[in-house]
Amino acid sequence: METNLPEKLEKNYPSQITNFETGLIVFLEKYNLPTDNIFVKVDERLVVFSNIDHVINQLDKELSSKSVYLSKYLAASAAGLFDAALNYLWDETILQLRKRVSQYDIEFFYDNAVGGEKRTNFRDENDLIKLQDSELINGAKEIELISELGYKHLSYINYMRNWASAAHPNQNQITGLQIVSWLETCIKEVISLPLSTAAVKIKHLLSNLRKEPINASNADEIGIFLTELSQEQANSLSSAFFGIYTRSETPEFLRNNIKLLLPLLWDAVDESTKESFGLKYAYFTANSLSESKRYAREFLELVGGQKFIPDDLRIVEIQSALTNLLNAHRGMNNFYNEPTFVKALIRVIGDPPKIPRKVNKDYTLAIVEVFLSNGNGVAWDAEDYYRKLINQFDNNQSTIALLSFHFKEIYTKLQFDLCNKKFKEMLIYLRPKITNQAVLDLMNEIEKFPATYDNLKIDSNIKRAVKNLNILLK
Repeated sequence: METNLPEKLEKNYPSQITNFETGLIVFLEKYNLPTDNIFVKVDERLVVFSNIDHVINQLDKELSSKSVYLSKYLAASAAGLFDAALNYLWDETILQLRKRVSQYDIEFFYDNAVGGEKRTNFRDENDLIKLQDSELINGAKEIELISELGYKHLSYINYMRNWASAAHPNQNQITGLQIVSWLETCIKEVISLPLSTAAVKIKHLLSNLRKEPINASNADEIGIFLTELSQEQANSLSSAFFGIYTRSETPEFLRNNIKLLLPLLWDAVDESTKESFGLKYAYFTANSLSESKRYAREFLELVGGQKFIPDDLRIVEIQSALTNLLNAHRGMNNFYNEPTFVKALIRVIGDPPKIPRKVNKDYTLAIVEVFLSNGNGVAWDAEDYYRKLINQFDNNQSTIALLSFHFKEIYTKLQFDLCNKKFKEMLIYLRPKITNQAVLDLMNEIEKFPATYDNLKIDSNIKRAVKNLNILLK
């Protein structure tokens, strides 16, 4: 009798859901409450439950037994409240991602996820709740706790959670196929995703370095592993080394371990990451953090990296203003906050802007990102400032802006219609500024590109054109 119960329940899903809804509507009507457009149609709910076995069975049973928000997700789906279901799904995803980070190397994560003076506010796993969801996802991507494809999918689900879930008042409709496919994405890309081999090795390396001193022979053995890292992994690990080295509480044996390994890693680190260490040195200088400044200089001197120390400490002010603007743009109240921070940026850079070379790319990409909007709407009170700054781009900045679809912060946005529209608008402002014929040829190809611009990065013709222009991205 009991073995047939699940099958009977499954066959009765339509009548059970319909009866539940009818009873609830009667209850709402009793108190003169609205009943129209409250519940998703029963057919859409059945789409969820007809696919749920395949999706949920991808979860480890021990993990599923503790996934409280997934129970709430299914309860909300059964009730026809897909907007609430999406909210619960996102809560479970963020909860599991925080657990994933806390079980990894928390300082390594913070060194890659949090920039500037904000980093000092993050110490242990209890501080993870201070991060915005977008910062958590981006930091996890930087240290390969989630894949690049997973990052793109989660960014989209986060967007839908912000604008189509019960997190905010809205009238958006979510289908059964969407809500169950998002569940599968969150399970595959976060909740049940195993760590990559490289991520596991980096975790073990950092753990072992913190335990005891190593010698030159140990360093040579580890160096073999370091040569196998991708550039992104080398960038992330070098950022972790810098963070560890410059903290006052770091034991001296751990700094000595880094002294042995950093020269073996340095050649694999890209110029942008190396320049970021110089910017951090400038930040320590500007804020009279003498001990961190001393360690930062030692770190750079280990690999002859003094050239990355900026002469103009105004760079730090610009970098801080850009960080504040981007944090406001990526936050929940961006329409209200962005105008204040773009005005603060303009005060720092001057009018017309004077941008030091070392922050030129960061500045350009930041202005492009905020101009493209968050995909849901435009920050009208900041819009004229963004247009003015783009119209003040020089040839080099205009080229970087055109090639910005190559960077994840931009191409992730370009999956949204509004961001595509804004990118097209930007091309109009850029064309008169560009003098390089190869760049103009690429612009022509982009203007007639048949798909959405998030596909530019993977199109073979565009990739060939960008490859020839890579020098302009540096």
